[in-house]
Amino acid sequence: MRFQKPKGTKDILPKDIHKWQFVENIIRNIMELYNFSEIRTPTFENTELFARGVGNETDIVGKEMYTFLDKGGNSITLRPEMTASVMRAYIENGFSNDSAIQKLYYLANMFRHENPQKGRYREHTQFGAEIIGSDSVSTDIEIISLAKEVYNRCGINKFTVNINSIGKKEERNKYIEILKEYLNKYYNDLSSDSQRRLNTNPLRILDSKNENDIKITESAPKILDNLSVESRERFDKVLKGLSDLKIEYYIDFRIVRGLDYYTDTTFEFISKDLGAQDALGGGGRYDGLSEILGGKPTPGVGFASGVERMILVAEKNNFNFTAKKPIKVYFITLNEQSRGISLKLSNELRNHNISCETDLLSRSFKAQMREANKLNAVYSYIIGDEEIKNEKGLLKNMSDGTQKEMPFNEIKNYLLKENAN
Repeated sequence: MRFQKPKGTKDILPKDIHKWQFVENIIRNIMELYNFSEIRTPTFENTELFARGVGNETDIVGKEMYTFLDKGGNSITLRPEMTASVMRAYIENGFSNDSAIQKLYYLANMFRHENPQKGRYREHTQFGAEIIGSDSVSTDIEIISLAKEVYNRCGINKFTVNINSIGKKEERNKYIEILKEYLNKYYNDLSSDSQRRLNTNPLRILDSKNENDIKITESAPKILDNLSVESRERFDKVLKGLSDLKIEYYIDFRIVRGLDYYTDTTFEFISKDLGAQDALGGGGRYDGLSEILGGKPTPGVGFASGVERMILVAEKNNFNFTAKKPIKVYFITLNEQSRGISLKLSNELRNHNISCETDLLSRSFKAQMREANKLNAVYSYIIGDEEIKNEKGLLKNMSDGTQKEMPFNEIKNYLLKENAN
């Protein structure tokens, strides 16, 4: 039987891995600039964490989670998102005792049983950042600024920042009743998904991609018109902060985010290069999440983005990812004794951070030279009978073809000196 990868998953092959490594390095560098610390949580959590934190009526919990019973009969779920996991870790490990504010980031795989689409997989990688412990508008602005900086440095410049506010929980609940009253008039014209959501998660109807749903909701009451004075003033301060940083934005009443824990600011980065499913990433405030999960009242704001979708957009923009550096030396060996010498020299060079490779298939001289070219080696170092006798190999520059004798005991210092220059 010939096995294939499961539906909705992807092999990241050696020829493409440099793109992932490039993006991951950019993320880590920017997180360091913004003084964020990395957090890693378990790949699976107790199912109740997501049911309570994300919401029973959300699509993630209702339809998309990979949930199973372990041998102890406990309901376990592969993480579909990270914010609930990060907040669980924050509460469990007493982070608030260490510092009044925590700035955390992650690079991790997520699992959602949804329809595979362009740039969207059932197992996918997300990077994200969370600021926990402050309700300052500055945290909203910093999270958006951080995400924009990562995108820009990964060659993604064509996007819009769509932003909205859904106010506090009581304001949102009051608005939901107003929205339901409006939508009930058009119940028979709504899509089947939106009819179902009308009683479970009506805010998600605003985010529907169904053309008729979009027409109906275009004239629906707007949540911004139903915010308290305090919430509206807060939102205006966020917008002013973005303008001060010259971050362009578009106020979009449809950005409501479908998860139960969101409050106040919600936002998405939208790229037309992704087609209908155009969200690069998004986030918002979640000031009530800690209490939902059994912790003390703790404000927070966060953001997450799919790495696959970032790479897809960067490729469409013809971004030049930094490729893997070529190896410095390829050892070409012509007999058993020379192979032993090459292994010894390789080990010495690698101990001094000089990359190298040696033939492991006992191939012919021509085949080894082809391999050295294929690997874009800077040099080849040829060791044959005569070289063994004189304890001098032949160092060949692979770009211009020049070559010179180089004693076995001098090649390390020669390459170290060249690296220093």
